[in-house]
Amino acid sequence: MSPQSIHRSAPRRVIAPPRIRNGAQRAGRIRALLCALTAWAGLIACVAQTPTPLPGTNATGSFLFRPLGIPQPGPTNDAPYSPQPILPGGIVIPLYPADSPAIKQERAREAEQYNMSKAVPGRISSIVNIHNPSIEVHPVEGGLNTGAAVILAAGGGHNTLNVGGESADFVPYFFNYGVNTVILRNRLRKDGYNVQADAVRDALQAIRLVRAHAKEWNIDPNKIGIMGFSAGAELAAPAAIFFADFDKTNSAPGDALAGVSSRPDFVGVVYPGPTPFARGASPPIPRNVPPVFITCAGSGDRIHALWANELFAAMLKEGVPNVEMHIYGNGRHPGDALNDGSRMSGGLTYRNGMPFGTWQDRYIDWFRDLGFLQKPGVETKAAKDIAAYVSQPPRPMGSGGGAFEGGLRTRPTNAPTASTPGASPPSKSPEQKP
Repeated sequence: MSPQSIHRSAPRRVIAPPRIRNGAQRAGRIRALLCALTAWAGLIACVAQTPTPLPGTNATGSFLFRPLGIPQPGPTNDAPYSPQPILPGGIVIPLYPADSPAIKQERAREAEQYNMSKAVPGRISSIVNIHNPSIEVHPVEGGLNTGAAVILAAGGGHNTLNVGGESADFVPYFFNYGVNTVILRNRLRKDGYNVQADAVRDALQAIRLVRAHAKEWNIDPNKIGIMGFSAGAELAAPAAIFFADFDKTNSAPGDALAGVSSRPDFVGVVYPGPTPFARGASPPIPRNVPPVFITCAGSGDRIHALWANELFAAMLKEGVPNVEMHIYGNGRHPGDALNDGSRMSGGLTYRNGMPFGTWQDRYIDWFRDLGFLQKPGVETKAAKDIAAYVSQPPRPMGSGGGAFEGGLRTRPTNAPTASTPGASPPSKSPEQKP
C-alpha cells in the first residue's frame, strides 16, 4: 500500500472554528447554571414550608432542654412519709407525731401523689394519697410582716386537693400584704377518711400547731385564721363553730398541744360546700365566734350560694359581729363549663374581667378594716368587737331599734328610755309574754 493510501484512510479530526467552539462552551455553562438555580429554588421552597423551630427545641418541636427543679414526692422508708414543700422555702411540719393514733399507721408510709400541670412545668395542680397530713409555712419578711397568718384549705370535692390555684397562688399574693401563709394538706374522703372526723380535725389541729409555733415564726398568736375553698370551706366553716369541743376533746396530758387554742381569729369561706347549717341543721354558735367572710357566685353556682347564705343567715340571726358576704351575679363554680367552651377558673384568677374575679380585693378590704394588717401585737378591731359581744347577753330575735356599731346593736344616743320624762314604756318583742 502506498503512502498516499495510508494517509487517505486515517481518521480525520475536525477542528471547529474558534467562534463555534466558544459558543458551545457558553451554552454548557448556561445549562449548568440553570440546573443549579432550579436546585436552589427547590431547597428554598422546602425550607419555607418547614416551620422554624422555637429556641430550645429541635425540628420536631421537642424540647432540647428539660425544666429544672420539678417537685417530686419524698422517698419512702420505714418511717411515716415526710411531706415535701410545694413551693421553695416552705417549712413543712406533720400535724401529728409519728406514733399518733390520729393517723393510720398502716398507710402513713405511703408517698403522696402529685398531679402536675400539663402546661406549666414544675407546677403542682393537686395532690392525692395524703396519709400523713401536714402544714407548709411561708413566712413574710420582717419589715413587711403584720403577724397575721392565714391557713389555706384547698378544695377538690374531697377527692383531690387543689393546692395550685387554691393554695400556692396565694403565697405571693398575701406576702405583698405582709400576711404569712400556711398551706394545709388534709386527708381526703377518696383515700378512706371521714370529712368531719378526719379532715375537720386536721384543720383545727393546724390552727393549734401554728399558734404553738407563733413566736418561732414571728406570727401574732391573736391573728391566726383559716380560709377554705369549696370542699376546703367544709373545714373552715366548722372551725368557726366547733373549736371549743375540739380543744376539750384534745386536752389529755400526753397531747403536746394541750392547752393551745384551736379557735381561729378569722375565717374565710369561698364558694363553699355544705356548712354546719346545711339541710336544716342549727348547731349552737359560740359567743366568741370569729368574724367570717363569705363569697360565692350567685345563680350560676346556686347550690353553693345557698350554702353560703345559710351560714350567713345563721350568723346574722345571732348578731355575730363583722360577718360579711358577697354574692356575685355573674359566675360559676370552678370547673363548670362556660358558653365559650372553656371552664370556670377559681382561686385568684381574673375570670375574664367579671366582678367575681375581684373577690380577693373585697376580702383585703374586710381584713384591713378589722385591723389584721396592723403591726404585730396591736389589738385588732375584730378582737375588741368580739369582747364587747361576749360581754352582752344574747339578744332575742325580734328586738328592734338601735344601730349597728362593730356588728353590735346599740341604742341610738337620742333614743328615749323608760326613765325619760314623757317616754312611753318599751314595747314587748314577739317572744316576750305579758
